[in-house]
Amino acid sequence: MSDTPQANLTDERESRLKKLSAFREKGVTPYPNIYKPGSFSADVKAKFAEDETKEFNANVAGRIMFSRDFGKARFCSLKDDRGTIQVYGRKDVLGEDAYALFKLLDMGDIIGAEGKVFKTHTGEVTINVERFTLLAKAVNALPEKWHGLSDMETRYRQRYVDLIVNDDVKRDFIVRSKVVTYIRNFLTQKAFLEVETPMMQAIPGGATARPFVTHHNALDMDLYLRIAPELFLKRLIVGGFERVFELNRNFRNEGIDTRHNPEFTMLELYQSYADYRDMMSLFEELMAGVAKEIKGDTKFEYQGATLDFGNWKKVKWVDAIKEYAGVDCSAVKSAADAVAIARQKGIDVKGEGAGKWTVLNLLFDEFAEEKLQEPTIIYEFPSEISPLAKYKQDDPEFTERFEPYAVGRELGNAFSELNDPFVQKERFLEQVKRKSTGDDEAMFMDEDYVTALEYGMPPTGGMGIGIDRLVMLLVDTNSIRDTILFPTLKPR
Repeated sequence: MSDTPQANLTDERESRLKKLSAFREKGVTPYPNIYKPGSFSADVKAKFAEDETKEFNANVAGRIMFSRDFGKARFCSLKDDRGTIQVYGRKDVLGEDAYALFKLLDMGDIIGAEGKVFKTHTGEVTINVERFTLLAKAVNALPEKWHGLSDMETRYRQRYVDLIVNDDVKRDFIVRSKVVTYIRNFLTQKAFLEVETPMMQAIPGGATARPFVTHHNALDMDLYLRIAPELFLKRLIVGGFERVFELNRNFRNEGIDTRHNPEFTMLELYQSYADYRDMMSLFEELMAGVAKEIKGDTKFEYQGATLDFGNWKKVKWVDAIKEYAGVDCSAVKSAADAVAIARQKGIDVKGEGAGKWTVLNLLFDEFAEEKLQEPTIIYEFPSEISPLAKYKQDDPEFTERFEPYAVGRELGNAFSELNDPFVQKERFLEQVKRKSTGDDEAMFMDEDYVTALEYGMPPTGGMGIGIDRLVMLLVDTNSIRDTILFPTLKPR
């Protein structure tokens, strides 16, 4: 990459490039291959606090976030992964030539600094710099004002700058990492095996969603980025693994908003000899545990409201529609009746041949979902909209399925897995019929998955949880983009 200034460079960038040249003219490599700091800033402060009378040298590295000049001396604040520490450069200590270079350092530059540790008269632990090393010259200046809604898009596009200047953002992504680590440990301790399944699939399955399509040149065939790992994970259950999970990316060719990103992270797990009630218990235990791990309690604040991950309200799907949409599902006798009711309530029903329960689910989406503010589990969804779930033995029109919600957002999906290959084939064929009538999100036919079921899959419970949406609650943000390091954005 050339350091030659372009015509549109700001005066600040031109000034920094001149300083870069000055370092090179003095024989200093502005981007050296390696530097090994001896301590983090927090370690230096902790060691000094143990015995302030005991002198010791420290060697730290970090980014200059602030500086003050006093003629023959200069104070800088260095930021590393554990915090910040002040460094103090003096002409009589560094020497004239080295101090002249020290004065050329800018905010944003990364340096290594070595020297004795002392405390200033204002009580700040400081390193009296005896040697410093320029590790990376920042030719772009850090923004002075980065906070505020006007900068949100720039913050997402330049997340690296966002992380440098906004400590809260970095803390939120550390929380995300802790959530993922906790989930992995939680499941591993319960004898679940973490596995990996294909990201590119010949037949996208496991969810109702529009997939991304690509083409493999050598095989001369279209492939799809997976919308879910479900059907491959259940193949593993057929193969004899009794507890498996995958924590990885899914891709869905859908709109982008505060709740949706085309690329997102899901946890999916499957347990043999379990059903949706077992999944419900596992979910509640996991949610209570992750809240305690991150927040110290099952109760925590989100956007001014209190959520309790130790107390999940349970409501049947039909009861939610009755309560929030004012519709008694048992009184709706046909798809035509459902369409008429939906239109009366201002919902435009699209697509020919939509079934009764598919239309009624539009009422749930429109009227019930946003009302589910406190942690709530909605259960027993219709079979028509649950093509991979096992129906209730006493009422096959409904399935053993649940979805958890909080603050009006779906957090996951779980059910007793359908393991009857003949019913599964019928469900797939229904989905194919819906796709032929214009439903782009209907499932494809997966003959091999049906073949796998014909070898026998034990009674199994399965569950998926959206990690990004879960983290949204735990870091108190209302945008999924704040939980994804590099969210999908339209190019400028």
